[in-house]
Amino acid sequence: MFDSLSERLEGAFKTLKGEGKLTEINVATSIKEIRRALVGADVNYKIAKDFTNKIKEKAMGSKNVLASVRPGEMMTKIVNDELVELMGGQAAGINIKGKPGIILIAGLQGSGKTTFTGKLSKFLKQKKGKRVLLSACDVYRPAAITQLEVLGEQAGVEVYTEEGNKNPVEIAQNAVSHAQKMGFDVVIVDTAGRLAVDEQMMNEIESIKNAIDPTEALFVVDAMTGQDAVNTAKAFNERINYDGVVLTKMDGDTRGGAALSIKYTVGKPIKFVSNGEKMDALDVFHPDRMAQRILGMGDIVSFVEKAQEQFDEKEAKRLEKKIKKNKFDFNDFMTQMGHIRKMGNIKNLINMIPGMSKMTKNLDIDDNAFNKIEAIIQSMTPQERREPGIINGSRKKRIAKGSGNQLEEINQFMRQFEQMRKMMHQMSKMQGKGGMSMPNFPKL
Repeated sequence: MFDSLSERLEGAFKTLKGEGKLTEINVATSIKEIRRALVGADVNYKIAKDFTNKIKEKAMGSKNVLASVRPGEMMTKIVNDELVELMGGQAAGINIKGKPGIILIAGLQGSGKTTFTGKLSKFLKQKKGKRVLLSACDVYRPAAITQLEVLGEQAGVEVYTEEGNKNPVEIAQNAVSHAQKMGFDVVIVDTAGRLAVDEQMMNEIESIKNAIDPTEALFVVDAMTGQDAVNTAKAFNERINYDGVVLTKMDGDTRGGAALSIKYTVGKPIKFVSNGEKMDALDVFHPDRMAQRILGMGDIVSFVEKAQEQFDEKEAKRLEKKIKKNKFDFNDFMTQMGHIRKMGNIKNLINMIPGMSKMTKNLDIDDNAFNKIEAIIQSMTPQERREPGIINGSRKKRIAKGSGNQLEEINQFMRQFEQMRKMMHQMSKMQGKGGMSMPNFPKL
């Protein structure tokens, strides 16, 4: 996400390297590169021009201020501030007030609209403590209702459907009535999409909105469609005047144009971003954190928040005792890997750590990174997982055969695990009662 834009912006800042201060000449050179980077990221030229004009004005206004600050650092700070402003300034909340709160979901077919609906239901249930009802109002796309039912089951929420009824307006109204009678806190209405904006689609979504009067209307758009996403967002906003935007497929090879242009174009905030297919892969959109990621600064705040969601104080204390006694075993190891996987997409997590995006940009890191390790551990007996020290040559051969690996790979894994265990034990003794750090997992 934003890899190309980040790289090109970094190049723009490098034009100021070695300069003693900001001047009209070196600022103009840097601004030119920044504008090119934005246009290359599929940002509309007018938006890119307005953006860089603001940067130029601030840069020239600050050229004689803070003489101790390097020109490149000053320009980075200015660009960061303007990126935050361009993307909305601050995180926008979702309005779920009322009994029930009614959320209308709109968007084109293939944008990830139904998947987002399921993710949002889980988000509201787990993080907001809400009792959520999903309403299946896509009566056209084959298996759309079944898809929502599967997502509802995964999220642990009820799905309202009406077999045989092909009137989405009636279904939405009846779902709201059902939610009121049964005491649901929130009802989320998933509507039909089309392959392109058309009058029939617009009339239908407008009729549903007027009929149920939602407390929140969200427009879901595929971030990978770039400037087309912005144009579609504008067309929908003109008809239903939605409250916020959701960007999906942010884990793909997106150039970032949609994220940088939508707020400027339609005047509506981006409220959520979706990464991947997992039900937990949904984040509140924070313009300041996104700006930092675009500029290669990472997003350590979001990383810590995700880690805290998986943190179990009792489990941490139990684990700390085992590490101090040098009793950390493969069962503990598997548990910790599970916590990391629940935090989300592995490469996205790594890129949240400042400086790591540059180090990993050419590495193929995906959510299957731990599969090989898991296969090895699962090929062990319960006793071997509890007592790594009993694993001898014959046991290693059996584990290699069971996990589909070579004997040397098992030996390498065992050596790395033992080195990691010793290092953790030594650190625990040095830290005394201090907190434990996350283990560095063996690599295969």
